[in-house]
Amino acid sequence: MPLHQGPAASPAEPTRRLALNPFFGEAANPVGGMTEAPPHHRLPENPLPPASAYQLVHDELMLDGNSRLNLATFVTTWMEPQAGVLMAECRDKNMIDKDEYPRTAELERRCVAMLAQLWHAPDPALAVGCSTTGSSEACMLAGMALKRRWAKRNADRYPGSARPNLIMGVNVQVCWEKFCNFWEVEARLVPMEGDRFHLDAESAAALCDENTIGVVAVLGSTFDGSYEPVAEICAALDALQERTGLDIPVHVDGASGAMVAPFVDEDLIWDFRLPRVSSINTSGHKYGLVYPGVGWALWRSAAELPEDLVFRVNYLGGDMPTFALNFSRPGAQVVAQYYTFLRLGREGYRAVQQTSRDIARGLAERIEAMGDFQLLTHGNELPVFAFTTAPDVTSFNVFDVSRRLREQGWLVPAYTFPANREDLSVLRVVCRNGFSADLAGLLIEDLNRLLPELRSQSQPFTQDVSAATSFHH
Repeated sequence: MPLHQGPAASPAEPTRRLALNPFFGEAANPVGGMTEAPPHHRLPENPLPPASAYQLVHDELMLDGNSRLNLATFVTTWMEPQAGVLMAECRDKNMIDKDEYPRTAELERRCVAMLAQLWHAPDPALAVGCSTTGSSEACMLAGMALKRRWAKRNADRYPGSARPNLIMGVNVQVCWEKFCNFWEVEARLVPMEGDRFHLDAESAAALCDENTIGVVAVLGSTFDGSYEPVAEICAALDALQERTGLDIPVHVDGASGAMVAPFVDEDLIWDFRLPRVSSINTSGHKYGLVYPGVGWALWRSAAELPEDLVFRVNYLGGDMPTFALNFSRPGAQVVAQYYTFLRLGREGYRAVQQTSRDIARGLAERIEAMGDFQLLTHGNELPVFAFTTAPDVTSFNVFDVSRRLREQGWLVPAYTFPANREDLSVLRVVCRNGFSADLAGLLIEDLNRLLPELRSQSQPFTQDVSAATSFHH
């Protein structure tokens, strides 16, 4: 079955002219200009005036949800107007053409250097890294480096008798499962157990063997906002090496947390200060505070990134290494990342992330105080928290709450947890820059307004969980 398939022609297509606003004609003349609406699923025969084309697309997009009220996504939904201007000025610059856009390439290099210092690389000048289209590509690159390093160490066994594997919690983002599928790596997933909703050190070490290319530790699980214990995982792998000689590297998927912890959890040791951490990724378009899509992948040093994975281009008469899955992409997001680093600095990021955390914690407390809900997390790591209905609530479920909040414009995802906690269904709220205390207050008002109706139900309205709000992030 094809991935995409156009719909069959509609028998009502000839009548579509009746849906056309007469003012869409040239020079806004209600009795002239366009006589019928353009088709939806084939190219129109003739061009449209730009104002008409804009208005047709604009009107249809009004039915999208309001991104500022989307509490499902981690992705940045607000930036300053100046950042938008810079992005508009750079959207025609192809990021891959580093010799033609040397200043854009230089801003990318500076961002890598800033992140290397932020994440305590032993020598920031020797750390290597690159921008990506997002954390998914960054994870793919990090996984490729782990596999290639393992393959070189096991050249006498691979690919004949050895199949590489990667250790991670079942809560990882789907990009890791894609990596394992695409690059033929066995995904060894540690399931959730009881109140443990992410990877733990003991389980990670127990699954390692001579075919393990690495362990992925997530700094900020998308399921509940909690940090995985990176230092404990590294310590367990240190002990494993002492017992068995197995030297297993760690990659930190810091899609969100790598741009939160350095500013508001400075005492937390999770980054290159741990010698076993070989690489880190983050999403610039999440808590890096940039519009989608930009991500970053960094390696402790060139030794962690096999040279044969790196391509080289001429840059200002010198050598510019590149490592990417994608080719052409705009330089706008990289420029916006540099603008944001320059604009905020450490103290600015600290203020923004602390504000988001304060709002998340305050909102979680107010929801818990209602009595109908039970918190799984409290927003005290990522500015994210998950909650479910209280044990004595039988008249509604989390899917009912999500559906009713959507009627008010709020997008709050409801979903079930993976193995071995498929019995647990939760709601999750992501607090980002731009989600203010006032908006949090409005969410509470709407929730309080809906609760009496939900409590009066004889049973949950949404019985078919598969048809309820799904989990995409």
